[in-house]
Formats: sequence, C-alpha cells, structure tokens
Amino acid sequence: MEILKFTEEHKQYRERLRAFFAKEVLPNVDQWEKDHAVPKSMWNKIGKAGFLCAGIPKEYGGWGGDFLHSVISAEEIAKTNHYGLIIFLHSEVCAPYISAFASEELKKKYLPGCVSGDIVLGIAMTEPNAGSDLASLATTAEQDGDQIVLNGAKIFSSNGINGDLFIVAARDPEIKNPYQALSLYLVEPTTPGFQIGQRLEKMGFHSQDTVELFFSDCRIPKNNIIGEKGKGFYYLMNKLQQERLVCSIGSMSQAEFILDETLKYYQKIKRDGSLPEIRQAKQHSLVDMATEVKITKTFLYTLINDHIDGKDVVTETSMAKFWASEMIRRVADASLEIFGLEGALPKNKIERAWRDSRGNSIFAGTNQIMREIIAKRMDL
Repeated sequence: MEILKFTEEHKQYRERLRAFFAKEVLPNVDQWEKDHAVPKSMWNKIGKAGFLCAGIPKEYGGWGGDFLHSVISAEEIAKTNHYGLIIFLHSEVCAPYISAFASEELKKKYLPGCVSGDIVLGIAMTEPNAGSDLASLATTAEQDGDQIVLNGAKIFSSNGINGDLFIVAARDPEIKNPYQALSLYLVEPTTPGFQIGQRLEKMGFHSQDTVELFFSDCRIPKNNIIGEKGKGFYYLMNKLQQERLVCSIGSMSQAEFILDETLKYYQKIKRDGSLPEIRQAKQHSLVDMATEVKITKTFLYTLINDHIDGKDVVTETSMAKFWASEMIRRVADASLEIFGLEGALPKNKIERAWRDSRGNSIFAGTNQIMREIIAKRMDL
C-alpha cells in the first residue's frame, strides 16, 4: 500500500543520504556519544553534500526540494540511532521560521549558510520556569533606539555549542497580554551580553549539545526581529504542526529501527532451547510491536499528505505526536524484555535507543499539552 508518492528522484535522494550516513555518520556515532558532541565540521560536511534545508527556495541558496525530502531525512537520521546530528531541528524546525516570516534582508543574510551548513541553527524557547506554556516566558526584549535589549535565561537549548544563530523567543514587558507580547529574534552567539552556559548532561541524547543560554543586556539590531513585533506566538503556532509532525516521523522511524534490531536478534536465538511458551511470548510481543509501528506509519503518512496539501491537521498531528512518542516507549520496553540483560549493556544498540526514546514525549510540547489541544479542538 503506497500512501506517499515518492518519485524516482526521492528514492535516489534516500539512497544517497543513506550512503552518506553509512560512510560519515555510523562509524562515528559511538565516539560522538562518548564525547557528548558532534564535531562542528560534520554540519558543514552534510550541508555541502546537499542534505540540509531541502525546502529553502533557490533564490536563498536552496535547491528546490519538497517536504517529502524532509520526511526522508527525518526517517533516515532516526535509523542512525543517535540524536547528535539533529538535522530536523535545523532544517524543518528552525529554518522555516526564517524562510516563512523573516525580512528579505535576513533571508539573504542567513539562509544560504543554513543550506551549506556554514550556519548551524539553534532554538531558545524553553526557560527554567516555562516549558510548553509559552505565555509564561520571562525573557524580555525592550527596544532602545535602533536596538533590542534582551535579558533572561533559556534552558535545554539544542545545538547550543555548535550553533551559529539562535531563534530566541522573548516578550515586551510593556505589553500585558502574554500572547501579544511575544516576538522572535535572531541572535548570533558572538553578540556581547549573550553567554552560552554549561553543556547539560542528560539521560539520553548524549551526543546532542544541549545547553543553558543567558542574555544580560544583550543588544541586537532591531531589524533582527523575525516578521512583525508581537506576532511570535502566531508564528510558533503556525509552524508547530510541521514540527510535531516531523517529531512523530522521528519516533516512528526510531521504532522501526528498534523493531528491525529485535527481529534480527530473535532470528538468532529462536532455537536456543527456550520453553515453547517463552518463544510464543516473544513471538506475540514482536507481532504487537510490528502492528503498532505499521498502524502508526500508515496514520502518519496520511497526515503528511494532508500537510503537503495545506490542510489544517493540528488535531490529528497532536494525536500523532503523543501516540508515536508513547508507542516508541512501548516498543523499546518490549524490545528490552526480548533482549533481556544483554539489551541493557551500553554496547547494545537497544540500550541507547531505549534511553533516547524517553524524551520524545516531552519536546515539541509535552503529551499532556497535546491532549489539552485535542480536547479544546473537540470542544470538550
């Protein structure tokens, strides 16, 4: 059953990307995980190979790809079993804010570098006391002549060490309505008053450089605002459908990887002399895993078609995000049960996949927030 219409060019793109990962990424993942970082040069290498920011128009340095190229990228990077080279954050979460809403000046200044990998994008939204609730953001942005002065702190900012440009959400303290006070700004890490804090040690995502960011009278040109002042909340809501859809694709693809690895393992041990009832329990567990992955993929691919067609699928995408991110936890747990203690060893791919999968239900809006969105749209 073919739901997405991948052309021959799409299929060739997937083959080239998979070959690139096999040569440049997979041999290095274990070391990156130990180092808790991906070398900055890797971003430049993947950009030069033509695998970043598929959807950026040609006039800004892109090559005219479409969202199916983004789907392929999200699927293939998930199957490398690491989150250090988090392409979808750069290409499908951050870059679209610039390409869709920023001024021509900012587009021409930054987008070509985003495509080439010379500019690595990061995002600064979450704060110590504000995560999914954007209305509670405390970082302020006050205009002083032709400059914007930023003050505040961000936490769990991805691509923090390698980042060359950050999308920062901040509010005007003079505006009381929190949704009308929010704006988005572009900030380079060399800006005086902008400090990159410590790298955060995490349960999973070991090779992802996640940091704290601090702004102390950080002055940027007022023209570094993305779009219009006070439209930040609108812009975030506009792009969250795609962000959550891509996150769902990542969860689904990672679950496919776990299933494939578990099936390979089962084929090795199915004649190990276990009692028939134990073999049957493992068989049933594998069937359950395969069914969940298949159903999730079918639903997601239908949503992707609707998204490409410009339909409002916020409700369905919220469903997909919480379902896929909880599905992968069930799949990872079931896999670990089949592997037994061997699966808990750091040398085992399932150990990393299991701990990495836990964060999927938190980022891009927690699953509790997803359920709140769905409830409101169901008029409950």
